[in-house]
Amino acid sequence: MNIAIIGYGKMGKEIEKLIEKSNHTLVSIIDSEEEWEEYEDELEKADVAIEFSTPSSVVSNIQKCFDRNLPIVVGTTGWNDAREELKNLCLEKNQSLVWGANFSVGVNMFFAVNKKLAEMMASYPEFEVDIEEVHHTAKLDSPSGTALFLANDIVKTVSSKLGETESPSMSTPVISSKRISNTPGTHIVSYQSDNETIEIKHMALNRKNFAQGALLAAEWIVAKKGFYSVKDVYDF
Repeated sequence: MNIAIIGYGKMGKEIEKLIEKSNHTLVSIIDSEEEWEEYEDELEKADVAIEFSTPSSVVSNIQKCFDRNLPIVVGTTGWNDAREELKNLCLEKNQSLVWGANFSVGVNMFFAVNKKLAEMMASYPEFEVDIEEVHHTAKLDSPSGTALFLANDIVKTVSSKLGETESPSMSTPVISSKRISNTPGTHIVSYQSDNETIEIKHMALNRKNFAQGALLAAEWIVAKKGFYSVKDVYDF
């Protein structure tokens, strides 16, 4: 499989190292507007693109891949407001996209556990829920896309469990964000009552797990058409 990397920050470099050790081929690295034209010939050889850029450039990068009929894996967060529009564009143009707030296998297991726990807690209004996320100081978005995804899943799960005629048994999760130098990415979901606390936690020790998940998603999407999330890749 021929792969193009879009965005050459820490994640792009981690994915590059992983591709070099795999049976796949890296055909181009795009890290600026000018390089889209400079490496046009190389992009034509790509079977799929893996995109980890910035919130300000991700929408344009997705559109450029659609214009080139190039399936794309999107790991950049911070484009929630444009997601529905891009989904419609993807389906209208019969393109291929899979996005994720986090491509780690462990995090996606964490998402599944988070939903199950929210379902069980929905009927116990004495518990309040909050989410804490901690990342390195270079992380651009706050709260993290993963924290927002966790919170959204809790709200949707509780609403679905109780039905539209009932009020949710707990408030919308409060998200606290911390940025600390040289710290592993951490997410903690806590349910607290006057008598007890329940917590689930995920800590990312390095970026390799995210890169492996993104490469797995690239292998998964390359022969498909449509707009997918990483949940479709893992299906926990």
